[in-house]
Formats: sequence, structure tokens, C-alpha cells
Amino acid sequence: MSAATTRSRTPDRLCVEAVDLARAAAEEAAAPGVVGEHVSAVADGDRVVTHFFECKEPGYRGWRWAVTVARASRAKVVTLDETVLLPGPDALLAPEWVPWSERLRPGDMGPGDLLPTEAEDLRLEPGYSGEDAPPPNSVLAADAVTPQNLAELVEAEDAGPEEDLAPEGGAAGRGAPGASGAGSGTAGSGAGGSGAAGSGVLPTRGTIASVAEELGMRRARVLSRYGLHVAADRWDEAYGAKTPMAQAAPAPCVSCGFLLPLAGSLRQAFGVCGNEFSPADGHVVSLAYGCGGHSEAAIMPKPPRPAPPVLDSMGADAFPLRPAPDSGSVPAAGPEDESEDLGHS
Repeated sequence: MSAATTRSRTPDRLCVEAVDLARAAAEEAAAPGVVGEHVSAVADGDRVVTHFFECKEPGYRGWRWAVTVARASRAKVVTLDETVLLPGPDALLAPEWVPWSERLRPGDMGPGDLLPTEAEDLRLEPGYSGEDAPPPNSVLAADAVTPQNLAELVEAEDAGPEEDLAPEGGAAGRGAPGASGAGSGTAGSGAGGSGAAGSGVLPTRGTIASVAEELGMRRARVLSRYGLHVAADRWDEAYGAKTPMAQAAPAPCVSCGFLLPLAGSLRQAFGVCGNEFSPADGHVVSLAYGCGGHSEAAIMPKPPRPAPPVLDSMGADAFPLRPAPDSGSVPAAGPEDESEDLGHS
């Protein structure tokens, strides 16, 4: 028998010597021939010791059979508590289980795969609802742009440049009265807005360049119709309706909540995918394209909530103060049992 190990307490001598009892219990619980040598004995408490045996069963490398024995106070008989197979320090264990929602990574989805979305997915929000709170882009929102505050914004924008230019322009116009009286002098013409001296500070509002900049069209050249068709054909070939992913998709992108529409004429046929688990994430996709990550293809139901317990506080249950003499499972001790050793209690 190997030397016993302890956990900051001295193990019981009789429990430590009960190796044969522990081995018999392990062989009874295990298959024949899989219980190996005795490894150690660990004290779990007062007169409670656990014996460890090697496990020779294939596939359970490093595992040990643990048999716990105990002895009652002032008793000489060691009894069996439990037998279980436990992993050792160098045991071969399965990796920790990870839910599929945390195990899935972008790019793992293939043709025919279906990725359900949760009912309360933080990436999605209702497109329309009957709640009292208005949508963010509604005219009823607190920070919405209404005709009233739009007029105030325009007035503030128009007043800003004029106030900045008024002192300089006014000083130039009023600073040379003699020159203006002389006819078409250089100073007078500069104050009037046609001279070279004042051309760098005058506002450019109303010019074609300023209007084009406000409309987002201040570019020297834009895509021609031919360029649009070439780009559309290229996008449709990569993420279009004829791809294997779209053929196996449950629904097209036109009804998906992760689709970001484009601006301009191409929004009638294309959009940008915003689903990080989709193979087309961040790419321009055709509205006829689709994948298993469609927002409405499969929605995970909410976990059911059990009903709260119902407590009857009005009724009363009667309990006897003392149990009946014949209600126990241990028969009463007779005179002949008084001389026997005490068993495990």
C-alpha cells in the first residue's frame, strides 16, 4: 500500500487501512480489469478517507477511481460511502463547451446554412411600431428638423458671414468718402464689391460651386452610365441572385434588416450588407442576393419564464410533534444487539 497523503489533518488509521474494501467497491462499480494500483488516500474529514485507484479503461487517461470510506465515532467497523470516477491532475478532459452563438465567427457560414437571430437582437430594431415613442427620424422627435427650426438655422447661417464681413466692408465703404465722390475711384469700387481688393473676403453664396458643394456634387467628374453598368455587373456577379449562397438562402436581401440601402439610382437594385456573420459583410450586394443570416429567416423564441409559485397563506397543515414509534426504518434494538460494535451512523 502506498503512503497516505493528508489535507492538513491526520487521516484515520482504520480508514486508511481499508484498501481492500475500497478496491472491492471500485471493481464492483467499474468493468472488470480497469481498476489499477492504489494511488493515494486523502483525509476528507474526521474518520472520512477517500482512496484513489488508477483507471486503466481506454479513453480515460489520468482518471482515477475515488472510493470514500468512513467510520463512526468509537466504532471499529469501516463502512463505504460512495464510489465515483474523477479526473486527475493530468486527466484527458473534453474542452469546455461553448454555445454556438459565441462559437460562431464571421466567415463560418456556407451555402445552405441558417443562422437564426434572437428575438431581442441588439443589432436590429423595429422598422415600424405602434409605440408612443417616435422613431429617431420622425418629425415628432425632439431633435428633428422641422420647418420652424429650419428657418432659424437658415437665418443664423445667413447672419454669420454678414456679421463677420460687416466691419471690414463697412469700413472700406465709409473710409474713402472723397474717393467715392470723385466718381469711380479705386477705393470706392473695392467697397462696392467689384474691385480686386475685396474679392477675397466677399461671401460666395449663390455661386454654382457653393450650390454644388451643398448638394454633394462638387466633383470634377462622376461615373457615367457605362461606368454604372460595369460596376453593377461586377457586384451582381460576386453577390447576386445566381450565386450558390443566394440559391440556398431562405429569403432575399430586399427584406433583410441588415441591408443598408445605397443612394442614387443604384438603390433600386443594390445595398450594403451589415451582418458581421454573413460572407458579404461590408460588400455591395444585390437585392436578390441572400444568405442564411437573414434577419427574419429564423428567430429564436424567448426562453419560457416559469409561472411564479402560488403560496396558500390561508390554509394550515397539521404536523405531529413526535413521530409514531413504528414510523422509522430502523428496527428497535434488542437485548442481543447491545454487545455488538456500533455501526456507521
